[in-house]
Amino acid sequence: MNSLGPWTTEDFDSLAWHDVHVHGLRLTSFNESHGSADLVLDIDYIMKWESSGNGFQFTLCPAELVFHGVFGLKVELDYATPTAGMCPFSIHAIEREPLAFPGGSKSFRWHIPINWPHGSLRFEAAGFRLTLVGTPVVHSRQSLSPEQRTRAA
Repeated sequence: MNSLGPWTTEDFDSLAWHDVHVHGLRLTSFNESHGSADLVLDIDYIMKWESSGNGFQFTLCPAELVFHGVFGLKVELDYATPTAGMCPFSIHAIEREPLAFPGGSKSFRWHIPINWPHGSLRFEAAGFRLTLVGTPVVHSRQSLSPEQRTRAA
């Protein structure tokens, strides 16, 4: 990926989400008349994977992934069953299914399977915006430490 964004729903097919780590989740921009809000994921976006000797090097950047007008949010994260210590959770993929409503409006049903620990996010939303909020860093791991995230910002 050569661009530094931001990216939107129209760019969905050109973006990769596997092993992107999520450091935080919050709801903003509440719309009481529609019963919706924006879902903000504080992530380390993996911009590039490169083979390097016996492993990989990752170009990472702190970013915000904002889904707009979220409705019907279901969050499942299980840190208890594997007795996992608390850490950022890791996305397996982001899947979407188009929705069309009788009045002509369109949206998507989103599913974000979590690969560590077990879980998923499910909701409906019209679209998203992915914005880098720091400087890209090349690293041997797929996520940044809090100190690296602060320096990259």
